[in-house]
Amino acid sequence: MLRAGHILQLVVIALLSLAVLAVHSADMRIGQGGFDIQSILGSRHLLHAVVAVIVMLLASRINLRHAMKVRWYANPILWLLVVSLVLVVVAMVPGIGLEINGARRWLRIGAGGYETNFQPSELTKWVMVLVIAWWCATQHDKMPRFFKGLLPALAFIGAACLLIVLEDLGTAALIAVVGSILLVAGGARLWHLLMLVPAAAAMVVTAVIMKPHRIERLMTFLHPWDDARGSGYQPIQSMLAIVEGGLTGRGLGNGIQKFGYLPTDTSDFLFAVICEETGIAGAAMVIGLYLALVWTGLSIVKDCRDKFSRLVALGIVATLGIQALINIAVVTVVVPTKGIALPLLSAGGTGWIVTAFAIGLAASLDAANHMNELDGEVEVELSPGELQQA
Repeated sequence: MLRAGHILQLVVIALLSLAVLAVHSADMRIGQGGFDIQSILGSRHLLHAVVAVIVMLLASRINLRHAMKVRWYANPILWLLVVSLVLVVVAMVPGIGLEINGARRWLRIGAGGYETNFQPSELTKWVMVLVIAWWCATQHDKMPRFFKGLLPALAFIGAACLLIVLEDLGTAALIAVVGSILLVAGGARLWHLLMLVPAAAAMVVTAVIMKPHRIERLMTFLHPWDDARGSGYQPIQSMLAIVEGGLTGRGLGNGIQKFGYLPTDTSDFLFAVICEETGIAGAAMVIGLYLALVWTGLSIVKDCRDKFSRLVALGIVATLGIQALINIAVVTVVVPTKGIALPLLSAGGTGWIVTAFAIGLAASLDAANHMNELDGEVEVELSPGELQQA
């Protein structure tokens, strides 16, 4: 019987298949040959997609609840957080981290001609979902209390965001938003979080002021035609690509904007290339796949028997949905330009793999739900004493 977890994985395979085609098409350059099956089969994008699918299938076999039965100092989730934050710091070190488009937030990994760029903040983004879910589940009786329940969780989120915001405001904001959703779902009082909104807004304003290019992006969003050949060039070209796609598009591989007109066409603005080549029909298909992901993910959330599983599934769904929404809003110039990728579509092998792993974890939760139904288990919340047993 086809379960929600199976549907989730099928949607991921569909998105990755589309990603291989779309990224390969967007990566075409004049004089480099046409759009053919041989070049696709020999591309690194296909290899990354295959690895992502394998990783997703392996992750779907993981029993996440084992992480709830070990002491905090041996918890793999907390150690993953430490490792990811260290990597974020390392990526900002000159001479070690890679600077791309004015931001230093990548590390080069691999050897022997198989090097690829890795963005540690991508790993941190997913690890934070696990950390917050773990905290809310182990401290569920304390979550309504500000100092004993909410404040320590905010310390986790704040530490991650303060490090990441130095080079990546978009990912830091995404972590903060998803973290807030999980905290409220985990038992924190909404009015406690609302009290912190002014301080959070002040921090965002400070982060924008610290980087002049962020102010420029904001002004460009408000008046893109004031500097059509400068700062307004990218959003204008993105809108042009969408308009030229029409209803059915120019045809896969036949887009024009990717030939030097649209910057970051394989990554942040890949959706514009998809719109130009496949039209409104292709854009609707992409949005439909993301809606299917979110809808199926929410059905898994509903069926989870324990708080930890529910919050992990909710965090994965919220991260995917909000990130896709932000990217599409940027490409369609609904919000200011921000360097945040379209999940499972924008070029980035490690990004595909880490995201597929997270979705595999959501599928594993669905499998656990199914086993619970077969065993006739009832919903049980573990006490703090039971959770601390090794």
